[in-house]
Amino acid sequence: MTETREPTGLHQGIWGSRRQFLFVGAAAGGCLLVGCSPIDPRQRGQAPAPGGAGEPSGPAQGAALNAWLRITSDGRVSVALPRSEMGQGVHTSLAMLVAEELDVPWAQVGVEPASPGRVYANTVLLHAVLPLQADDAGWLAQAARWTMSHTAMMLSLNVTGGSTSVRAAWEPMRWAGASAREVLRATAARHWKVDSEQCLTLQGEVLHQPSGRRMGYGELAGLWASKPMEPPSKLSLKPSSKWALIGTSPTRLDTPDKSCGRAAFGSDLTLPNLKRAVLRTCPFVHGRLVKVDSSKALKIAGVRAVHEFPDWPVPAVAVVADQTWQALKGAQALDLEWDPGLNAGHSTQAQQETMRQMLDEESGTRFRHLGEAPAMLAAAPQTLQADYEVPYLAHAMMEPLNATALFKDGRLQLWTGTQSPILARWRASKIADIDIDQVQLQIPYLGGGFGRRLETDIVEQATHLALKMPGTPVHLMWTREQDLQHDVYRPAALARLTAGLVKDSVDAGSTAGSTRSDRTGPEANPTATPSGLQLRALQIKVVAPSLSDGTFRRLFPGPLTEALPAMPDKVQIEGAYDLPYAIANQLVEQVLCPSVLPVGSWRSVGHSYNAFFTECFLDEVAQALGRDPLALREDLLQQHPRHLAVLRAAAQAAGWGTAAPSGRARGLALHGCFGSICAQVAEVSLRDGRPRVHRIVCALDAGTLVHPDTVRAQLESAIVYGLSAALWGRVPVERGQVQLKGWADHPVLTMADMPQIDTVLIPSDRPPGGVGEPGTPPVAPAVVNALALLEGRRRRSLPLLGGRT
Repeated sequence: MTETREPTGLHQGIWGSRRQFLFVGAAAGGCLLVGCSPIDPRQRGQAPAPGGAGEPSGPAQGAALNAWLRITSDGRVSVALPRSEMGQGVHTSLAMLVAEELDVPWAQVGVEPASPGRVYANTVLLHAVLPLQADDAGWLAQAARWTMSHTAMMLSLNVTGGSTSVRAAWEPMRWAGASAREVLRATAARHWKVDSEQCLTLQGEVLHQPSGRRMGYGELAGLWASKPMEPPSKLSLKPSSKWALIGTSPTRLDTPDKSCGRAAFGSDLTLPNLKRAVLRTCPFVHGRLVKVDSSKALKIAGVRAVHEFPDWPVPAVAVVADQTWQALKGAQALDLEWDPGLNAGHSTQAQQETMRQMLDEESGTRFRHLGEAPAMLAAAPQTLQADYEVPYLAHAMMEPLNATALFKDGRLQLWTGTQSPILARWRASKIADIDIDQVQLQIPYLGGGFGRRLETDIVEQATHLALKMPGTPVHLMWTREQDLQHDVYRPAALARLTAGLVKDSVDAGSTAGSTRSDRTGPEANPTATPSGLQLRALQIKVVAPSLSDGTFRRLFPGPLTEALPAMPDKVQIEGAYDLPYAIANQLVEQVLCPSVLPVGSWRSVGHSYNAFFTECFLDEVAQALGRDPLALREDLLQQHPRHLAVLRAAAQAAGWGTAAPSGRARGLALHGCFGSICAQVAEVSLRDGRPRVHRIVCALDAGTLVHPDTVRAQLESAIVYGLSAALWGRVPVERGQVQLKGWADHPVLTMADMPQIDTVLIPSDRPPGGVGEPGTPPVAPAVVNALALLEGRRRRSLPLLGGRT
């Protein structure tokens, strides 16, 4: 169905005239904001600036028909993109949304970075902090999402994260394309003095059907610029049956440059008189700098300066030189004395003991309470209890953190790969004591992000250096060792899960066939089990640090912040409190524990460990009930047909219910997060007692798929990332020091370890869901569930391997 909307007087009253914002409205899923009004030629300097990655060839001049796109005289379209490209293909997917509605050939489309502005805010991102179920649609849930959307807009929160880029852009960028399309059509009609209804847009041209006259977008954009007009009050989006781009996989805009080495990352930057800086960082967590002797370093050729920074996010000494190698040699020559501080005796074992004590003794914050779980557990004839544990994890991006800064004439210029431009500029402005408008930021391609580049520490460090050396651009690069030792880690977590198994009310013997793994019909009795028991109660208690609290304290350091107590954190418990399974009695509790190591967002955040806890435990319940794991899940998902369809698709593609190849076993897991649902089946064997993953079948329902090939690539990436963590990921701490120095201490999947990955993409007409993160949570539980069948025992902690052999 074609969608038509027009602004109301209320929204115009809040946000000004239609010339500023064409649409601002509340929709069921949150706030719909589209800043796609025409920009007056006199204000064209405020339009998105040219020069971003993937910028099409041709003149930089062009008509900025709205805040999202401009058209040059040769008909090329440049789309302003407010999200960072870190390999996830977002530049291509978002440009496709505009191009689809604009009716322009893909070969004529390029991208450029969006300038700062509220219109580019990620209005979906803050929804993640709300303790809501995905299907909560009551007025209170709608009001909460609406409020968060407006908050993001008021803060100009142009953040790339939470698998929200396409979700947040799905309507705004299509409306922007539709607005420009109608302006061009109306401009042609005005020029020809004909009825606009007789004009059609087609492949970058406007066609007047009765006369056959045609005019290209480039010429029309020039005509519009000489005499701008507003778009009509009512606009329509194309119905899906008319889509020519969405759902296809054209060549990604970043592929040519990345394939031949032209792509520019932060570490590739060159500027006149650019100096290179490296650090010697404090090896102790929360240690401090006592003494520096830089005499030897300053004698090394090319070394220009040594600067002490005892109060940085990480106490450090910076060595600035003409070349990176000279700076590294200078850093090695420093004679330093460190105070290990109060955490000198801290270790991984100490953290684990603290968490186990809290699991036994602390009462948690209730995040979900259905029915009478405690009473049911107390009265159940049989209970099943298990404790699960996961370690801290590092992000380990391929490109270590780096940033370049130049402070000159009261203005600060920054070049860095960041997922959070607004926070980077804000923190830099605070350090430099200048207005945020005096901070200019250019974002190159990111060599991986995974949540790490949401942080601002590298920007703060580069800003400090720039202030020490005004007028000189300084590029700061972390080493791999520093990247691993001073990360903002995925929290360690510990969980206790308890199930209450109650006697069936129906004779189990009459429906014994219902336990077959290939049973799909709803006619089978969903309660019958060979053991005569069924799952009636589930209690989950998760102990982990609060990453939201850690992030807040890093962004707003100071005595007042330190005095604030930690608040309940939805992110810590996500994926445990919002299970889709129909279990009448549930109690899900959160216990926040202190963390010596800093914690933050890691790919799929709390879902990354809570899926491991819940999906492994559900297999344990299936075993206790004498059920097939697939059949049990099918029974519990009758009220969630989307989850059920994804689960069955993965199982069918993997051959569930048939014999696995000799020496192998299959395990499955299902998890929904970031607006999508993912199921995986892992096929695993044991070689010399070590797990070897041969195949993973992954099914995904992510709503409408804008660029299916990118979706497949992201699923494969998420599986590689999650499998690497499940096999080897950990952050050992001894004597207050992180014991990671390089890839040898932090192995990742190599080609020799790589399993065959088969993806099944579920067709859907729903709005897009997230893609970058949903593929990570099911990996570990699917592998561990397969191992349980091979080994005859249950592994309840990660990683599965101590190191590569």
